[in-house]
Amino acid sequence: MAPPVAPLWGELRYGGELARLLAGQALSGQVLRRPSRDAQPVMLIPGFMAGDSSLTIMRSWLRSRGHRVSMSGLRLNAGCAEEIISRLQPKLRELAERREEPVVVIGQSRGGALARSLAVREPDSVGALVMLGSPVSDPLAVSPRVLRTVRLMATLGDLGVGRVFSTSCADGGCCDEHWADMEAPLASHIEAISIFSRSDGIVDWNACLDPHARNIEVSSSHCGMSVHPAVYRVLEELFERSREAAWSG
Repeated sequence: MAPPVAPLWGELRYGGELARLLAGQALSGQVLRRPSRDAQPVMLIPGFMAGDSSLTIMRSWLRSRGHRVSMSGLRLNAGCAEEIISRLQPKLRELAERREEPVVVIGQSRGGALARSLAVREPDSVGALVMLGSPVSDPLAVSPRVLRTVRLMATLGDLGVGRVFSTSCADGGCCDEHWADMEAPLASHIEAISIFSRSDGIVDWNACLDPHARNIEVSSSHCGMSVHPAVYRVLEELFERSREAAWSG
Protein backbone atom coordinates (compact mmCIF):
# COMPACT_ATOMS: atom_id res chain seq x y z
CA MET A 1 0.00 0.00 0.00
CA ALA A 2 1.32 3.45 -0.94
CA PRO A 3 2.07 5.83 1.94
CA PRO A 4 -0.55 8.56 2.42
CA VAL A 5 2.01 11.32 1.82
CA ALA A 6 4.52 11.25 -1.03
CA PRO A 7 8.26 11.50 -0.29
CA LEU A 8 9.28 14.93 0.92
CA TRP A 9 12.09 15.19 -1.62
CA GLY A 10 9.41 15.68 -4.26
CA GLU A 11 9.00 19.23 -2.97
CA LEU A 12 12.32 20.02 -4.64
CA ARG A 13 10.32 20.26 -7.88
CA TYR A 14 9.22 23.81 -6.98
CA GLY A 15 12.02 25.47 -8.94
CA GLY A 16 11.23 23.47 -12.07
CA GLU A 17 7.51 24.17 -11.75
CA LEU A 18 8.16 27.88 -11.46
CA ALA A 19 10.55 27.81 -14.43
CA ARG A 20 7.94 26.06 -16.62
CA LEU A 21 5.34 28.63 -15.64
CA LEU A 22 7.61 31.56 -16.45
CA ALA A 23 8.69 29.99 -19.74
CA GLY A 24 5.19 28.98 -20.83
CA GLN A 25 2.14 30.79 -22.09
CA ALA A 26 0.35 30.99 -18.73
CA LEU A 27 2.27 34.14 -17.83
CA SER A 28 3.90 35.31 -21.05
CA GLY A 29 0.57 35.33 -22.85
CA GLN A 30 -0.79 37.81 -20.36
CA VAL A 31 1.81 40.37 -21.32
CA LEU A 32 0.18 40.71 -24.74
CA ARG A 33 -3.36 40.59 -23.45
CA ARG A 34 -5.28 43.72 -22.53
CA PRO A 35 -6.52 43.52 -18.91
CA SER A 36 -10.22 42.78 -18.70
CA ARG A 37 -12.39 45.50 -17.22
CA ASP A 38 -14.89 42.93 -15.96
CA ALA A 39 -12.33 40.69 -14.22
CA GLN A 40 -13.62 39.43 -10.87
CA PRO A 41 -12.05 40.60 -7.61
CA VAL A 42 -9.84 38.01 -5.92
CA MET A 43 -8.64 37.40 -2.37
CA LEU A 44 -5.48 35.33 -1.83
CA ILE A 45 -4.65 33.47 1.42
CA PRO A 46 -1.22 31.82 1.92
CA GLY A 47 -0.48 28.42 3.39
CA PHE A 48 0.75 27.29 6.79
CA MET A 49 3.92 29.03 7.95
CA ALA A 50 3.85 31.19 4.81
CA GLY A 51 2.93 34.82 4.19
CA ASP A 52 1.41 36.85 1.41
CA SER A 53 4.77 37.06 -0.34
CA SER A 54 4.53 33.34 -1.15
CA LEU A 55 1.71 34.19 -3.60
CA THR A 56 3.51 37.04 -5.37
CA ILE A 57 3.61 35.23 -8.73
CA MET A 58 -0.11 34.45 -8.65
CA ARG A 59 -0.94 37.99 -7.57
CA SER A 60 1.07 39.43 -10.48
CA TRP A 61 -0.66 37.12 -12.95
CA LEU A 62 -4.09 38.04 -11.64
CA ARG A 63 -3.36 41.76 -11.76
CA SER A 64 -2.08 41.46 -15.33
CA ARG A 65 -5.52 40.04 -16.22
CA GLY A 66 -7.24 43.02 -14.65
CA HIS A 67 -8.32 41.45 -11.37
CA ARG A 68 -8.46 43.57 -8.23
CA VAL A 69 -6.42 41.45 -5.81
CA SER A 70 -6.68 41.68 -2.03
CA MET A 71 -4.05 39.92 0.07
CA SER A 72 -4.74 38.44 3.48
CA GLY A 73 -2.36 40.68 5.38
CA LEU A 74 -0.66 37.60 6.86
CA ARG A 75 3.10 37.66 7.24
CA LEU A 76 3.01 34.20 8.80
CA ASN A 77 -0.03 31.93 8.64
CA ALA A 78 0.37 30.31 12.05
CA GLY A 79 -2.26 32.00 14.19
CA CYS A 80 -5.56 30.80 15.57
CA ALA A 81 -7.90 30.04 12.65
CA GLU A 82 -10.85 31.79 14.27
CA GLU A 83 -8.85 34.95 14.88
CA ILE A 84 -7.61 35.01 11.28
CA ILE A 85 -11.08 34.39 9.85
CA SER A 86 -12.57 37.15 12.01
CA ARG A 87 -10.03 39.59 10.53
CA LEU A 88 -10.63 38.43 6.96
CA GLN A 89 -14.43 38.55 7.03
CA PRO A 90 -14.78 42.37 7.00
CA LYS A 91 -11.94 42.58 4.47
CA LEU A 92 -13.82 40.20 2.19
CA ARG A 93 -17.14 42.01 2.58
CA GLU A 94 -15.49 45.37 1.87
CA LEU A 95 -13.88 44.06 -1.32
CA ALA A 96 -17.17 42.58 -2.56
CA GLU A 97 -19.10 45.76 -1.76
CA ARG A 98 -16.50 48.03 -3.32
CA ARG A 99 -16.42 46.02 -6.55
CA GLU A 100 -20.17 45.34 -6.41
CA GLU A 101 -19.72 41.65 -7.16
CA PRO A 102 -18.75 38.44 -5.35
CA VAL A 103 -15.09 37.63 -4.78
CA VAL A 104 -13.08 34.63 -5.96
CA VAL A 105 -11.26 33.38 -2.84
CA ILE A 106 -8.10 31.35 -3.46
CA GLY A 107 -6.18 29.70 -0.62
CA GLN A 108 -3.13 27.49 -0.58
CA SER A 109 -2.85 24.63 1.93
CA ARG A 110 -4.11 25.94 5.30
CA GLY A 111 -5.13 29.08 3.46
CA GLY A 112 -7.62 27.00 1.49
CA ALA A 113 -9.25 25.81 4.71
CA LEU A 114 -9.53 29.41 5.89
CA ALA A 115 -10.98 30.34 2.50
CA ARG A 116 -13.59 27.60 2.87
CA SER A 117 -14.66 29.02 6.22
CA LEU A 118 -15.08 32.42 4.59
CA ALA A 119 -17.21 30.90 1.83
CA VAL A 120 -19.45 29.19 4.41
CA ARG A 121 -19.85 32.29 6.59
CA GLU A 122 -19.96 34.98 3.89
CA PRO A 123 -21.76 33.34 0.96
CA ASP A 124 -23.08 36.64 -0.42
CA SER A 125 -19.51 37.93 -0.75
CA VAL A 126 -18.04 34.82 -2.41
CA GLY A 127 -18.58 33.80 -6.02
CA ALA A 128 -15.99 31.04 -6.26
CA LEU A 129 -13.63 29.14 -3.97
CA VAL A 130 -10.32 27.53 -4.98
CA MET A 131 -8.35 25.39 -2.53
CA LEU A 132 -4.78 24.39 -3.42
CA GLY A 133 -3.59 21.27 -1.59
CA SER A 134 -5.86 22.01 1.36
CA PRO A 135 -6.49 19.14 3.82
CA VAL A 136 -10.07 20.18 4.59
CA SER A 137 -11.23 16.73 5.71
CA ASP A 138 -8.32 16.21 8.12
CA PRO A 139 -5.99 19.15 8.88
CA LEU A 140 -3.43 16.85 10.52
CA ALA A 141 -3.12 14.52 7.54
CA VAL A 142 0.38 15.77 6.83
CA SER A 143 3.91 14.41 6.69
CA PRO A 144 5.56 13.50 10.03
CA ARG A 145 8.03 16.38 9.73
CA VAL A 146 5.26 18.92 9.19
CA LEU A 147 3.24 17.41 12.03
CA ARG A 148 6.20 17.93 14.37
CA THR A 149 6.29 21.57 13.31
CA VAL A 150 2.56 21.91 14.00
CA ARG A 151 3.01 20.49 17.50
CA LEU A 152 5.97 22.77 18.16
CA MET A 153 3.95 25.82 17.11
CA ALA A 154 1.07 24.74 19.35
CA THR A 155 3.48 24.45 22.28
CA LEU A 156 4.75 27.97 21.62
CA GLY A 157 1.17 29.17 21.58
CA ASP A 158 0.51 27.47 24.91
CA LEU A 159 3.51 29.34 26.31
CA GLY A 160 2.00 32.66 25.30
CA VAL A 161 3.83 33.44 22.08
CA GLY A 162 1.66 35.90 20.14
CA ARG A 163 -0.04 35.21 16.79
CA VAL A 164 0.55 31.46 17.11
CA PHE A 165 -2.21 28.88 17.48
CA SER A 166 -2.32 26.75 20.63
CA THR A 167 -3.43 23.23 21.47
CA SER A 168 -6.86 24.60 22.42
CA CYS A 169 -7.43 25.31 18.72
CA ALA A 170 -7.59 21.56 18.17
CA ASP A 171 -8.48 20.13 21.58
CA GLY A 172 -10.54 22.99 23.00
CA GLY A 173 -13.57 24.79 21.68
CA CYS A 174 -12.09 27.95 20.23
CA CYS A 175 -12.04 26.67 16.64
CA ASP A 176 -15.10 24.40 16.71
CA GLU A 177 -16.94 26.63 14.25
CA HIS A 178 -13.99 26.53 11.84
CA TRP A 179 -13.85 22.72 11.95
CA ALA A 180 -17.60 22.61 11.32
CA ASP A 181 -17.09 24.86 8.29
CA MET A 182 -14.90 22.16 6.72
CA GLU A 183 -17.88 19.80 6.49
CA ALA A 184 -20.61 22.32 5.80
CA PRO A 185 -22.21 22.51 2.35
CA LEU A 186 -21.54 25.58 0.27
CA ALA A 187 -24.11 27.93 -1.23
CA SER A 188 -25.30 26.69 -4.61
CA HIS A 189 -23.98 29.73 -6.50
CA ILE A 190 -20.40 29.23 -5.25
CA GLU A 191 -18.24 27.27 -7.67
CA ALA A 192 -15.82 25.38 -5.44
CA ILE A 193 -12.66 23.69 -6.71
CA SER A 194 -10.21 21.64 -4.68
CA ILE A 195 -6.91 20.96 -6.45
CA PHE A 196 -4.85 18.05 -5.18
CA SER A 197 -1.75 16.08 -6.13
CA ARG A 198 -0.99 12.44 -5.41
CA SER A 199 2.70 13.39 -5.35
CA ASP A 200 2.15 16.03 -2.67
CA GLY A 201 5.05 15.68 -0.22
CA ILE A 202 3.39 17.66 2.58
CA VAL A 203 -0.31 16.77 2.69
CA ASP A 204 -2.14 13.48 2.23
CA TRP A 205 -4.02 14.08 -1.03
CA ASN A 206 -7.00 12.09 0.25
CA ALA A 207 -7.63 14.81 2.85
CA CYS A 208 -8.00 17.37 0.05
CA LEU A 209 -11.04 15.66 -1.49
CA ASP A 210 -14.06 17.82 -0.74
CA PRO A 211 -17.51 16.30 -1.38
CA HIS A 212 -18.91 19.79 -1.92
CA ALA A 213 -16.31 20.84 -4.48
CA ARG A 214 -15.03 19.78 -7.88
CA ASN A 215 -11.83 17.88 -7.12
CA ILE A 216 -9.14 18.31 -9.78
CA GLU A 217 -5.86 16.41 -9.81
CA VAL A 218 -2.58 17.92 -10.97
CA SER A 219 0.94 16.49 -10.91
CA SER A 220 2.52 19.03 -8.61
CA SER A 221 4.52 19.44 -5.45
CA HIS A 222 2.63 20.87 -2.50
CA CYS A 223 4.50 24.17 -2.36
CA GLY A 224 4.53 24.43 -6.14
CA MET A 225 0.77 24.54 -6.59
CA SER A 226 0.80 28.33 -6.57
CA VAL A 227 3.20 28.34 -9.54
CA HIS A 228 2.18 25.19 -11.41
CA PRO A 229 1.03 25.76 -15.02
CA ALA A 230 -1.85 23.27 -14.66
CA VAL A 231 -3.27 25.27 -11.76
CA TYR A 232 -3.23 28.44 -13.86
CA ARG A 233 -5.11 26.65 -16.61
CA VAL A 234 -7.78 25.67 -14.09
CA LEU A 235 -8.02 29.29 -12.91
CA GLU A 236 -8.20 30.56 -16.49
CA GLU A 237 -11.12 28.23 -17.21
CA LEU A 238 -12.85 29.25 -13.97
CA PHE A 239 -12.63 32.94 -14.81
CA GLU A 240 -13.87 32.36 -18.36
CA ARG A 241 -16.91 30.43 -17.09
CA SER A 242 -17.67 33.17 -14.59
CA ARG A 243 -17.42 35.83 -17.28
CA GLU A 244 -19.70 33.92 -19.65
CA ALA A 245 -22.22 33.40 -16.84
CA ALA A 246 -22.18 37.14 -16.08
CA TRP A 247 -22.76 38.00 -19.74
CA SER A 248 -25.60 35.49 -20.13
CA GLY A 249 -27.17 36.75 -16.88
